[in-house]
Amino acid sequence: MRRALFPGSFDPLTLGHYDIIQRGVTLFDELFIAIGINADKKYMFSLEQRKRFITEAFKDEPKIKIVTYKGLTVDFCKEIKADFILRGLRNPGDFEFEKAIAHTNRKLSEIETVFLLTSSGKSYISSSIVRDVIRNHGDYKGLVPDSVRV
Repeated sequence: MRRALFPGSFDPLTLGHYDIIQRGVTLFDELFIAIGINADKKYMFSLEQRKRFITEAFKDEPKIKIVTYKGLTVDFCKEIKADFILRGLRNPGDFEFEKAIAHTNRKLSEIETVFLLTSSGKSYISSSIVRDVIRNHGDYKGLVPDSVRV
């Protein structure tokens, strides 16, 4: 069974994440969307809200499991028996950052990282941009799935 983990904070889930998940689920038998918990990070949305956004967005996709985790991503992959980490790339900066993490994860484990390029028209969307639009009372609805409403 090909099992992959798509980790992130998803604060909030964006159309960029949604795009990678929709395309990634076709590559694997199971795709775990893993919300990382970092006690040192300040989130706009609670863990429960973020989990609800994702659960609602993918409620009709049986191959997707939504989980939370703490610690190293590779350790959690081992725990759930995932052989792959799925990551999305929006731009060259993402590639350089993600490449270093992928090399480190590979050094720590046998887990492979699979990269998907974000679809055209979604590469500019990031959670930090969405949070800024929300904070400033802008129209964020074209940047997130319908399940993300505040």
